[in-house]
Amino acid sequence: MVRIIDRRFDSKNKSAANRSRFLRRFKGQIRRAVADAISRRSIQDMESGEKISIPAQDIAEPQFGLGDGGRQQRVFPGNDRYHGGDRVSRPLGGEGGGSGSSASEEGEGQDDFAFTLSREEFLDIFFDDLALPDLIKTQLARITEYKRIRSGYTASGIPANISIVRSLRGAAGRRIAGAAPYQSRLRELEVRLKEMLETEHRTELDTEVVALRQEMTRLRARIEAIPFIDTFDLRYNNRIKVPQPSTQAVMFCLMDVSGSMDEAKKQIAKRFFMLLYLFLTRSYEHIELVFIRHHTVATEVDEEAFFHSRETGGTVVSSALELMRQVITRRYSSGLWNIYGAQASDGDNWDNDSPRCREILGERILPLVQYYAYIEIAPDPQNLWREFEKLCAGHRNFALQRIEGLEDIYPVFRELFRKKLT
Repeated sequence: MVRIIDRRFDSKNKSAANRSRFLRRFKGQIRRAVADAISRRSIQDMESGEKISIPAQDIAEPQFGLGDGGRQQRVFPGNDRYHGGDRVSRPLGGEGGGSGSSASEEGEGQDDFAFTLSREEFLDIFFDDLALPDLIKTQLARITEYKRIRSGYTASGIPANISIVRSLRGAAGRRIAGAAPYQSRLRELEVRLKEMLETEHRTELDTEVVALRQEMTRLRARIEAIPFIDTFDLRYNNRIKVPQPSTQAVMFCLMDVSGSMDEAKKQIAKRFFMLLYLFLTRSYEHIELVFIRHHTVATEVDEEAFFHSRETGGTVVSSALELMRQVITRRYSSGLWNIYGAQASDGDNWDNDSPRCREILGERILPLVQYYAYIEIAPDPQNLWREFEKLCAGHRNFALQRIEGLEDIYPVFRELFRKKLT
């Protein structure tokens, strides 16, 4: 693969070393341009980059120009203003011999500097002043989940961790080392006994022969007395805890699909979910999505059914919260998942069900999640909002905001996930 790096000057008025330096140097102007671009685009276009323009005067660099100095005498044809001895003021700003102004008599000027931001650059600038609140396990460099791995052997442990091969190998080595002196003495006595019986013509009843055989029997007994395996021969597999990065998250999307949630409200909720998902991708390598729709009952569905199906009838929000708790317990209770929840509703709920929603959310869900955001798509607070509002004081990982139209999505999102000053 061939990489070509363009190191040419961008223009005669500016010499940025590379693209990243340009983005850092003119970050303020670029952020203002991105803010203007965001106001013109929908959230569905967040996956693409953006072509933006910066006014030329914002990026123009001051330059020294060489003007005419000293005392000079000139003859200007057609002069009807000056006479000999009159003082003529010097030209301003290097206009006499410098590069000149960008304006002209025809009214044309220098065009704005236009360039294209990539998707990554656009998102980095857009999310620059945002951060996941109370980030505990989500910074990739500082995520410390632990796992146990094999690390040699240890002399103590439980029977389930005994290493049979390592224990028998140690026992064999101990037996060889413990019997070595006796084996050496036994070999010497066997050689002496053989010499006595062959050269000195002694019989088995001879006193010295009997003594040798008794000594040899004693040595063999000592060798046999060495235990086959002892307690200090046992070796156990040793396991230690090492940090294991956790870069996976799950995002729960809960939405009311009852008759009161019209298509406009569902589109607002859809864009908010998309924005939150896009935000989480900046901190996690792997994100799973769980879509839960509800009216009087809640069901887990795919994305197509989640955003495009519509039901009639009333609303029982507690069914969705209870289903979310069950899914967390079944699939995401290992502690290796960073759990986020986002709920969108118009706030319409049975009055006797709203207190139950507050109980389920406050006692069973919020202790398990990193963050939970509730948005209510309604001009005025509803009964569900009034119940959820009671949870804000005691739970820092919970926030709620109201959205009335598409133009409120960005301000609400930035308020939910703005950096907390310390």
